[in-house]
Amino acid sequence: MDTIKKRINRRDFLKVSALAGGGMMLSFSWLAGCKSTSEEVSNLPKAWFELNSYIKIGDNGMVTLMSPNPEFGSNVKTSLPMLLAEELDVDWKNVMVEQADFFPERYDRQFTGGSLAMQMAWKPLRTAGATARHLLIQAAAQTWKVPADEITTKDGILHHKGSGKEAGYGELASQAAKIEVPKEVSLKKVGDFKIIGNSERNVEGLNIVTGKPLFTLDYKQEAMLIAMIAHPPAFGLKVKAVEDSAARAMPGIKDVFVIKTLADDYERNGFDTTSFTEMVVVVGNTTWEVMNAKKALKVEWEKIADTTIAVSGRGGKQTVTIPAGLESTEGHKVKMAEMAKKTGKVLRKDGNPESVFKTAEKVIERTYTAPFLAHNCMEPVNSFAHVTKENAEIIAPIQAPESIMQALAARLGLPKEKIHIKLARMGGGFGQRAYGHHLVEAAVISQKLNAPVKLVYTREDDMTYGIYRPMYTATYKAALDENNNMIAYQVKAGGIPESPLGYSQNRFPAGAVDHYLAEEWMLNSNITIGAFRAPRSNFLGAVEQSFLDEVAELAGKDPIDFRLELLERAQNKPVGELNDYDPERYAGVLKLVRDKSDWKQAKNGIHRGVSAYFCHNTYVAQVINLTMQENKPLVEKVYAAVDCGVVVNPDAATNMGEGGIIDGIGNALYGEMTFQEGVPQKNNFHNYRMIRHSEAPKAIEIHFVKSEADPTGLGEPLFPPIFAALANALYKATGQREYTQPFLQSKKPLV
Repeated sequence: MDTIKKRINRRDFLKVSALAGGGMMLSFSWLAGCKSTSEEVSNLPKAWFELNSYIKIGDNGMVTLMSPNPEFGSNVKTSLPMLLAEELDVDWKNVMVEQADFFPERYDRQFTGGSLAMQMAWKPLRTAGATARHLLIQAAAQTWKVPADEITTKDGILHHKGSGKEAGYGELASQAAKIEVPKEVSLKKVGDFKIIGNSERNVEGLNIVTGKPLFTLDYKQEAMLIAMIAHPPAFGLKVKAVEDSAARAMPGIKDVFVIKTLADDYERNGFDTTSFTEMVVVVGNTTWEVMNAKKALKVEWEKIADTTIAVSGRGGKQTVTIPAGLESTEGHKVKMAEMAKKTGKVLRKDGNPESVFKTAEKVIERTYTAPFLAHNCMEPVNSFAHVTKENAEIIAPIQAPESIMQALAARLGLPKEKIHIKLARMGGGFGQRAYGHHLVEAAVISQKLNAPVKLVYTREDDMTYGIYRPMYTATYKAALDENNNMIAYQVKAGGIPESPLGYSQNRFPAGAVDHYLAEEWMLNSNITIGAFRAPRSNFLGAVEQSFLDEVAELAGKDPIDFRLELLERAQNKPVGELNDYDPERYAGVLKLVRDKSDWKQAKNGIHRGVSAYFCHNTYVAQVINLTMQENKPLVEKVYAAVDCGVVVNPDAATNMGEGGIIDGIGNALYGEMTFQEGVPQKNNFHNYRMIRHSEAPKAIEIHFVKSEADPTGLGEPLFPPIFAALANALYKATGQREYTQPFLQSKKPLV
């Protein structure tokens, strides 16, 4: 067993004295859409006893586990409570799961993103479960007057073999809540798990398929108004004047006004990304009435001037310049090409690559580009807010509630403890909902009107508001000796308005080649960007693995064998000390996917591509089987090998992997946002092409490496390498390499 030693404080285990004394605690869903049946009511406990922030036990043995992180399809609302249930030692059938509100005094790191949820919760939540179990055992020992180490638990039942005594958790929950929390507890060994490692159904599955209210868009409150915004049609513009008489005269309209969401001197944090801080608001009784009134607005816009803003983040405080001007994609391409010719900022250098490139037997150089991408979650941006003089109630789909609290408090003039955020299920996120500008907008509107308000974006608002995946480019260069060994490698990458390299300069193939150089550059822009599934890696994983395939071909080597040679070098004779990957685990997924896909066995009409990448502490290798039908690619099958440590919920893990693969194929083939004079050229699904059901792989086979290592990321790591596996398969099918995303470009809207 692992023994966890830590200082137990209020944030970790909040014990409620009122509950310990037998007080009743009602359990309810704020979005409950229908009344409970009489059978359900009769099965509910008469009282709940809270043993810590995550666990409540009813007097009838029913257990409620709180899921602290926001849920947006990654199934954390099922998988995180499984950690609690495992160490608590309860029967999963007797468990209910509730979505916790944002409550930093009770829960640490209520953030879903970066594929960190499971990794960060692995020991804290297991510790919470083990602590509650310890308290119950102590309560039984005191009640039965027997040694605690003679008491065992199973499926929510306490046993003492010597005396034959037995009790359910519910019978001793009140007593357990009075016992002092221990300074350390023991956790189970991986081999002893009964819940972790077994598939459990999504706890919201039935509600989802039966259309129960789960999302903020479902939420209703008496006297609630509907609000919509009109933001500038182009990046680089702002509001100058508004003619709103026609809109005000329309049925159901309550008000039209301009709001400013952030003060000019407000010091932002890294998640206070707001494309437009000033916008026109239309408020009315219904969504339809407000949408029609918004169309009647006549807004005059003017160009912005160059501005600077202060931003504080992990790297400290910095000043960011937002340039004036109306930017276009063609202009971006010209500027990026110019920057790519200049020397960049050196992030890592091993040996003397410049000299080696001059004398090498073979040298290959290729440049790759990728466009801005919109997130396009199925649920458009929306938020509910009810702000009074005393407090603020917010209900919203948001991945990072803590990151928006600073902006809310500053703009509303309320202390953070007076702002209550309820975490609604998100209809997709992919990084977009890490940014909470919509919470601030809804709150400002509610405060002005002194009324409850639900802010709703149209699809067009959502798609043209910004917070896109940046536009990137990278030039790769490799040198081979007379024996076709790679002896030098160079990458120079940049983007608008950030570089994709950042923290990736120490990833493979760094450490596997004697002469290595990584450089970066970036260009400022007024087009706002933000996290997009597997930030930066979603570009680097794609282009690096495409380039390595081409290097392998130049060397006359099988692409998997070529990668394995490099990884063997990185393992046995590594270059440098900063390499942030484990070559053995990296090689392990390549070998596994090679075997599972029967890689070297040629199949008639099947074109195959391979890719492997490490990000979010997880290793992934993929093989695509592709055919061409009427000159169009059709993915027949995808094989994936994944090393992410312990797999908590296998079915959920497989589902996430399948989603990442399909999402990656769709973005690789079609994803693209372009601009003309600052105006996004795509604003809905008729012209922003998404993958369709008929284009998804016919089969996906995911194999997880058996491991006892702590879990790592899974929501993002399968996304980046699938771009390259597809590109490499397309080359086998067409004889043409893919250097520009998306791979299939259409000049006409697809309907």
